[in-house]
Amino acid sequence: MRQKLLRQGANELSYEIRGIVKKAEQLQQLGQKIYWENIGDPFQKHHQMAPWMKETIQQLAQEDTAYGYCHSKGVLQTRQFLAERTNALGGAQITANDILFFNGLGDAIAKLYQFLIPASRIIGPSPAYSTHSSAEGAHANAHPLTYKLDPKNNWYPDMDDLYLKVKYNPNIVGILIINPDNPTGMVYPKEILERFVAIAKEFDLFLVCDEIYSNITYNGAEAFQLAEYIGDVPGIAMKGISKEFPWPGSRCGWMEYYNRDKDEQFEKLCQTLDNAKMIEVCATKLPQMAIPRIMGDERYQSYRNEMNEEIGKRSKLIKELLEDLPQLYFNETYGAFYNTIIFKDDALKEGQSIEIDNPEVAELMEQWLAQEPDMPLDKRFVYYLLASKGVCVVPVSSFASDLQGFRVTLLEEDEELMQETFMRIRDAVKEYCS
Repeated sequence: MRQKLLRQGANELSYEIRGIVKKAEQLQQLGQKIYWENIGDPFQKHHQMAPWMKETIQQLAQEDTAYGYCHSKGVLQTRQFLAERTNALGGAQITANDILFFNGLGDAIAKLYQFLIPASRIIGPSPAYSTHSSAEGAHANAHPLTYKLDPKNNWYPDMDDLYLKVKYNPNIVGILIINPDNPTGMVYPKEILERFVAIAKEFDLFLVCDEIYSNITYNGAEAFQLAEYIGDVPGIAMKGISKEFPWPGSRCGWMEYYNRDKDEQFEKLCQTLDNAKMIEVCATKLPQMAIPRIMGDERYQSYRNEMNEEIGKRSKLIKELLEDLPQLYFNETYGAFYNTIIFKDDALKEGQSIEIDNPEVAELMEQWLAQEPDMPLDKRFVYYLLASKGVCVVPVSSFASDLQGFRVTLLEEDEELMQETFMRIRDAVKEYCS
């Protein structure tokens, strides 16, 4: 081309969660059975939507209004319903005008970073959820800015690391919190969340909290929502139904703006996001219409409690199978439906491998290694796990992290299959590190 087409930040757009699927599909073509642990789609793991939810959506699909446009910010009745739920928490108070719908949180995340000037940075957790870290890095034409989550301390944020990075980098304008966290599955106590607020207040920052898993907690945990602890600091909560109903194919998420009147620059950001959605006309309407009818149904909370209890049982099962391996740092999870497991120092080395019985698969594995000679050590393990045991997980190095490990899901509803999957992971760790 006569001019370069891509800016430097395009290099930061990566998504290993789906990228590794290409490798798994190659193995499937060779007859390998794949145990999918790479992505948080409950329906891939034998989940069935509650019949009463299906009936509710089917009834809405019979209404002609479901097929037209809605207000550019989203269906008014739904925004009013959600504002009332947030206000009932007793913290920051909002109106329907403080809520903006998107076609999933991926759309919302992209829009947030799109309109910030490249020099304005939002620092987020590491290991990072790839959609956030890639979008932040791409907008800034640089690697994403991160603060550390500590696997030796329940995956809690290293608040001293965050404080110093904020103090000595004046380009940081906001802090991203993911609570409950993806990829670690940790839920943060209120004192940690209040420390985020204190740092934001001291350095005149705004907060962004991804709360897509806020109602998916278990084993005695409870997730505090941003509205409950933000005080008078400006902030944006990101929410959705893809994980909670769950209805990932709905592509339905929203932002809630808190304290937008407290800062002129933050108010301009919120207005810009509203204007951007106005140009697109609106987000998908039918899922928005379903939210009050499903969340407002008397059956909803008991349904969510039952689902959370089942996820909690799977969390315990993974703990039983992997916690005692001496090569790993293992943390039990309390929210979302993932667990990130880290190898201890020196557990991974160059040249380690697992025997692969199928010669075609072994040849393919050699090709993968040759294509990426500087492959991170945890990614190398993940590829051997896939080729030898058929288990598809995601390396921690792909989550903007210097740590070495892998992320799994807590979604398999077939208990025998889940037991088999994690026994394969257990065997792979022992064989690879021996």
